[in-house]
Amino acid sequence: MLKQRLDDVESRIAAAAARVGRNRSDIQLIAVTKKFPAAVLREAYQLGLRDFGENYVQEFDEKRAELADCGGARYHFIGHLQSNKAKKAAEIFDVVHTVDSAKLARRLNAELDSATGRSALDVLIEVKLSDEPAKAGAAPGDIAPLVEAIRACPNLQLLGLMTMPPWSDDAEISRPYFARLHELAVQNGLRHLSMGMSHDLEVAIEEGATMVRVGTALFGPRKKAS
Repeated sequence: MLKQRLDDVESRIAAAAARVGRNRSDIQLIAVTKKFPAAVLREAYQLGLRDFGENYVQEFDEKRAELADCGGARYHFIGHLQSNKAKKAAEIFDVVHTVDSAKLARRLNAELDSATGRSALDVLIEVKLSDEPAKAGAAPGDIAPLVEAIRACPNLQLLGLMTMPPWSDDAEISRPYFARLHELAVQNGLRHLSMGMSHDLEVAIEEGATMVRVGTALFGPRKKAS
């Protein structure tokens, strides 16, 4: 039952925040609805959730027409963004968490100039902190020039940094990656940290997360592609 799962996640967030003297209101819960139909997103919306994360541009584009009456909802793109999908992403998402190059930033900025009814987009820089080949993101040493490039784009509002540590059942494995992202944000004068998922959100909050991306703990496991 989604209501019970949401209550459980809220309790986890509040407890983690309290342990380190933070306010629950400083942490944004992003419900990750990739691979779930619009009806599931709508149920979450009816329970009060307003921020939703999607990984695939085309998938969300296909279901967003069913969500036209969900006023106040904000849609976050949290997957790897290919340049050829930048135009549509700029049109349908409110926040892009995965900007990893100046080229992509400039492309999004240019698309906003031409996108109907859109003149601004919130973005975060995805940072690669592990050596996993499958992980995307800018190298830590490239963050400062990328911050400068994004701030030169008048249609983009840079919020902060995002990362995905290597997967592990042990949440503590994520801690040094989250701590490092926090250090990089402070060094570059950035406020927001998008980090932490269902299995390690407590550790992320203890290390300064302002956005946690939670899917499985809310909606259960996603169906495997057949």
